[in-house]
Amino acid sequence: MDRTHHLHASSFGTAAAAYAAHRPDYAPTAVEWALEPAPGPRVLDLGAGTGKLTGTVAALGVDVIAVEPDSAMLAELRRTLPSVRALSGSAERIPLPDASVHAVLAGNAMHWFDMAVAGPEIARVLAPEGILAGLWNLLDDRIDWIAGLAWAGGPAAIGPRDTLGSWRTATAHLHRSGTGETVAFGTPEQAEFPHTQRRDADSLVATLGTRAGVLVMSDPDRAATLGRIREFLARTSEANTGEFELPMLTGVLRVRRSSSRHHDSRLA
Repeated sequence: MDRTHHLHASSFGTAAAAYAAHRPDYAPTAVEWALEPAPGPRVLDLGAGTGKLTGTVAALGVDVIAVEPDSAMLAELRRTLPSVRALSGSAERIPLPDASVHAVLAGNAMHWFDMAVAGPEIARVLAPEGILAGLWNLLDDRIDWIAGLAWAGGPAAIGPRDTLGSWRTATAHLHRSGTGETVAFGTPEQAEFPHTQRRDADSLVATLGTRAGVLVMSDPDRAATLGRIREFLARTSEANTGEFELPMLTGVLRVRRSSSRHHDSRLA
């Protein structure tokens, strides 16, 4: 992981309380679809943050374990979801036994993983035929005013990782590890599901202020970026009359772990 990527990935703890207060949950229909082929009820939420996805999974009556590397984010998760088992760990070092879960989910997190290391580690903790699914909350920029918001905020606030193409980029290294072992995941499937979040102009600005690209800005650049967003919302009829439903999509990429793995001598 390069220095810039690491800086972005590790930025969220500085805004853990704001993240917990303002980030959206995930469409239950998206989570249900992600888990539909899972061979059992034990689910790991990996890179769980403050528990936005964890809470949606738990509300479905599923046995969920959360793993999160940032201590401030983990503290918020434990505060808001005290009944959930929440562990310190990362995608590259998962503190669970082999074949101990039936599904691994990651909410707005898989693009931060070092998949060359995390792929084999995820395969290790998954039971045979288990499911790995990444979920991403995306602003629905097919709608004109959301496209305008994306232009006003720029890539730091509404960035290139919020694109459907990033799903496959995030899983590009799933099929092989640095040791030469083929990590046996099947062909990815993807789908998207309508979702909304109740916002007003202030809370939407606060939400976008928790994006990694904004968190790592200098104070003047952050103020300028959020100021442009405020100005856009003030002149946008859909967003300047109090509360509104923010149109989003929850996108899902899921793959199934095969029942076996093997060493590929061509990679040795």
